Amino acid sequence: MDVGDRLRILRKSNGLSQRKLASMSGVTNGLISMIEQGQTSPSVASLKRILDSIPMTFSEFFSMEYPESPEVFFRENQLREINPVRVFRVDGDSSSLVSLRQVGDASRHNLQMLHEKYAPGSDTGMELYSHEAEEAGIVISGEIEVTIGDQTQVLKEGDAYIFDSRIPHRFRNTAKTDCVIVSACTPPSF
Repeated sequence: MDVGDRLRILRKSNGLSQRKLASMSGVTNGLISMIEQGQTSPSVASLKRILDSIPMTFSEFFSMEYPESPEVFFRENQLREINPVRVFRVDGDSSSLVSLRQVGDASRHNLQMLHEKYAPGSDTGMELYSHEAEEAGIVISGEIEVTIGDQTQVLKEGDAYIFDSRIPHRFRNTAKTDCVIVSACTPPSF
C-alpha cells in the first residue's frame, strides 16, 4: 500500500473530506488530493503536519497493515520503511529518497529505533518539523546538516546528536555521498 492509499483510508476512516483534512493540517486541499492520487509525495514535514492533525505518528501510519508480532530479532530485509516518500533536493529535483527503516512496530514499544539513509541532496523539507519525544542518533557514514531550532551543524561519521524533538528540526544531506544514521526516539512519536 502506498502513501496515497494509506492517507485516503485514514482520512475516510476518520470521516474527513480532503478539504477538512487540509484545513485541519494547514496544507492545501490540492496537496491532499495529489498525494492520494499518487501524483506527488509529501515532504517529511508536510506528512507530519497532516498526521498530527488526526493525530497519528509516522510509526502508526506505516504500521497500519502489519499484524501484531512477538518478534525480537530482525534481519535487514525485515526493517519496515516508514518514509517511502520523495523529498526535496538542494537543486530542486524531487527524485531522491530519504529512507527511514524502523526496527519492529514502534507503536507497541516505548522506543522507536531507525536506520536512516539520506541520498545526496535529500532533505526532510524546507519546513522544520517537531514531535513529542526526545531523539538521538549517530552518523554511521557520510555527513548530514542538522538544524535544531536556531542551531545548524554538519555532522560527520562518528558524530552524534540528542535533543528534545519538540524543538523544530530538519535533516539535509548537502554532500555528494549517502549519509547513514542510526537513531532512537522515545516515546515513539515520529
